[in-house]
Amino acid sequence: MVVSVFFVVSYFQLFTLTVRGITPSSPAPLPTKNGISPSYIWLPEGQWESALAFLTQQFPAVSADVWRSRMAKLEVCDANGNYLHPHSPVQRGMCIFYYREIENEPTIPFQETILFEDAHLLVVDKPHFLAVIPGGQYLRETLLVRLKLQTNIEHLTPLHRLDRETAGVILFSKQIESRGAYQRLFQTRQIAKTYHALAPHLPQLTFPYLKQSRIEESDHFFKMHEVNGLANSETLINVLEHRGDIDLYELQPYTGKKHQLRLHMASLGVPILNDLFYPEALPTGSDDYTKPLKLLAKSIAFIDPLDKSKREFHSRQSL
Repeated sequence: MVVSVFFVVSYFQLFTLTVRGITPSSPAPLPTKNGISPSYIWLPEGQWESALAFLTQQFPAVSADVWRSRMAKLEVCDANGNYLHPHSPVQRGMCIFYYREIENEPTIPFQETILFEDAHLLVVDKPHFLAVIPGGQYLRETLLVRLKLQTNIEHLTPLHRLDRETAGVILFSKQIESRGAYQRLFQTRQIAKTYHALAPHLPQLTFPYLKQSRIEESDHFFKMHEVNGLANSETLINVLEHRGDIDLYELQPYTGKKHQLRLHMASLGVPILNDLFYPEALPTGSDDYTKPLKLLAKSIAFIDPLDKSKREFHSRQSL
């Protein structure tokens, strides 16, 4: 497979990487630093007179002086662990490792809770507004980096997705050797997830209601949308409680499409309260901590692939 654009990713995000032939050898040539694993970038087609010339071109927001400082601190190297200097030669196909930095990163004023831990799993109750893994304007203020600092678990890796805006239960793998067994549970749909959501009343539907549709990426950045065709997403929807014009819904996704629950509720005409993306993306600015998305990953259950015991974990949060 030919990769025609440069590729940059954080090393701890490799569990989501599916593009063949572009995964660097393990372990990373730079160690985890203050809970942050190194990022890396592959050099595309082109010619550059030096490592500094390439990096300043690809990252125009980072000054040459900043890259010189990082190199002087031995924080930039190739895939073989050779430290790079401003005048080091570079070429297509080379992989450069470095530490990502963010100035003036917002502080998320909410705390995660560890619900369970054994030799293989770490189960966490995530607050609203906290991203699971670094990305965009968040690096240190992410669940993964916080947990790495708190637990000193080098190979900690999330086993599934949870939107930054969504709170609730999420599983992390502690061991490389057993990670695949737990990942297969998600791949083969052997994980039972239950969410709670607050949204307007739906008097025209009979519950429980099975919502099915075909979900694909839209042209709008970040958003998904429903299209005609064979359904590839299913959510069982029930009503747990009436609160005037607002209902407390129980949502059980049988599939795991991005933004599935948010899109399914919005497509029924009852978007989840405080959703800034569905049905229409609203202008975004600083987070309004008084208006979290009213979506909670309430519980998760499965048969443990290692000892065959029944596992079930519940969020301590409520809507």
